[in-house]
Amino acid sequence: MIPVDAVVVVAMVDEAAPFVARADYVGPTHRVGHADHTVLTLARATVLLVRCGIGLVNSATAAAVAVNATSPRALVSAGTAGGLGVDVHVGDVVVGSHYVYSGADARAFGYELGQVPGMPEVYAAERALQDAAAAATIDVPEVPGATSQVHTGTVLSGDAFIDGERVDAIRSSFPGALATDMESAALAHTSHLYGVPFVSVRGISDLCGPVAGADFLAHVDDAADRSAGVVVQLLRTLVPAHA
Repeated sequence: MIPVDAVVVVAMVDEAAPFVARADYVGPTHRVGHADHTVLTLARATVLLVRCGIGLVNSATAAAVAVNATSPRALVSAGTAGGLGVDVHVGDVVVGSHYVYSGADARAFGYELGQVPGMPEVYAAERALQDAAAAATIDVPEVPGATSQVHTGTVLSGDAFIDGERVDAIRSSFPGALATDMESAALAHTSHLYGVPFVSVRGISDLCGPVAGADFLAHVDDAADRSAGVVVQLLRTLVPAHA
């Protein structure tokens, strides 16, 4: 077992790149199962950066392998997300306080919408991690058309990209949700099973709707950079200044 301060899970190369760029040390990348593992030093913290691929199963299985191998003090979901909340804009960062599966529906058996049978109704972030991320500032240059607010609230996850055809139904079913991605709830689920403190920090690359796909392609790099900047500030709280 290789102990680390945190496992940071991202789905895509674009989401991993800003962590590598900020690192004081970058180790070699190893393929572990389906995921890429790279050990970094960031803000005095030893971090295992895991690039898992897109989706619930890819993220959950990669996180389980990484947690078993490292016994981390925190599991962090980073990268990009689509904005759902009325006050959430492209360029903002959403720190998840609670995580729900947008596609889970076992209400016929008495469960809540979004709840996997036998599991909690929602998964909650570890409060100290949530508060540290929420107190961070966005440390990247301004981008035309983008804002720079850090929000805290519910994050949805599912295997469907939320475009104009799906967004109204999602907002109606989950009216308090601020953002949606394809990994965070599965990672929160994994953290619950393994007893590891968890938080998700996602940069908003698009607003779910008719032009979500085009917005995502235009803003994915910047949104990933903003997420990484907030995560690095969070990591500073895991390691004392004298360490």
